[in-house]
Amino acid sequence: MTTNEFSKSDIKRLLSALEKVRSNVSKIIIGQEQVVSEMLTGLIAGGHCLIEGVPGLGKTLLVRSLAQALQLKFGRIQFTPDLMPSDIIGTEVIEEDLQTGKKSFRFNPGPVFANLLLADEINRTPPKTQAALLQAMQERSVTYSSKTHTLDPPFFVLATQNPLEQSGTYELPEAQLDRFLLHIEIDYPEEVQELNILEETTGGERPEVNAEMEGGQILELQTVARQIHVSSSIFDYINRLVRSTRPQVSSVKNIVDCVKWGAGPRGGQSLVLAAKAKALIEGRLSVTREDVRDMALPVLRHRLLLNFHAQAEQVRVGDIIEELLQSIPGPEENLGS
Repeated sequence: MTTNEFSKSDIKRLLSALEKVRSNVSKIIIGQEQVVSEMLTGLIAGGHCLIEGVPGLGKTLLVRSLAQALQLKFGRIQFTPDLMPSDIIGTEVIEEDLQTGKKSFRFNPGPVFANLLLADEINRTPPKTQAALLQAMQERSVTYSSKTHTLDPPFFVLATQNPLEQSGTYELPEAQLDRFLLHIEIDYPEEVQELNILEETTGGERPEVNAEMEGGQILELQTVARQIHVSSSIFDYINRLVRSTRPQVSSVKNIVDCVKWGAGPRGGQSLVLAAKAKALIEGRLSVTREDVRDMALPVLRHRLLLNFHAQAEQVRVGDIIEELLQSIPGPEENLGS
């Protein structure tokens, strides 16, 4: 089916199925509506998500529930300090032909060969092992022993990590971070929500997650999302936002004072795609300035490398991005409206 063949009823059907996915996940994960929304946005935008939060907030359960609701082949890697790259991508094993006695090598795929890969506590393994995911995340393929193996679409990495202040963690390299479309932060639930969690998760019955979508439908939504309209003024706004994260050319005070490196062109691409996906999920066929502003934080927060001054003063990346959004005029202001 080509893009032009998607009718309004097709889009409505796909969005209805996506809403059922959201509803099913929300039965399991209570009080994290924004986190679920951002994950679904990343999914439709075709990107990977990094989910950060302290232990015990349900990060792993959230990803597993999403995989069940999407009816995708699920893979999980528990990252530990002794994990090896071959534990992720796979390895070659020797096979012997019983008739001829001839021996040969056969590639045994690792857990990365899935549609939805949970990289659990990704920052608990050294950068060398983290880097084993780089090619898979960028090119949707894995090279082993000079042979390239293509990963079946759709392919997503949903990685969880604990805050870096926690013991036994390794900072993700900038090249690894930049492969994630969104960096989603999950925080403690509100008091009423936490009470609901206690009441609903400690009894004898647990809600079941129903499979509401399949891989083909996700690929269709991704195709539609790519065709969401973006005006030239919105493109210009995104470009100015991303370029203003770079201290060498920025006029934003906190960025000049506190940022060592800003977002690159991939950050701009990610912001466009995330804004398109958000507009589609909300039933709109055109991106607004508010779509861009809403997605700026999860898209940019992991793409700003703070300098020593910012770290010493405990400056928050979120505050810097908020100042950026306040300082850079949107397309309406430029048009004099």
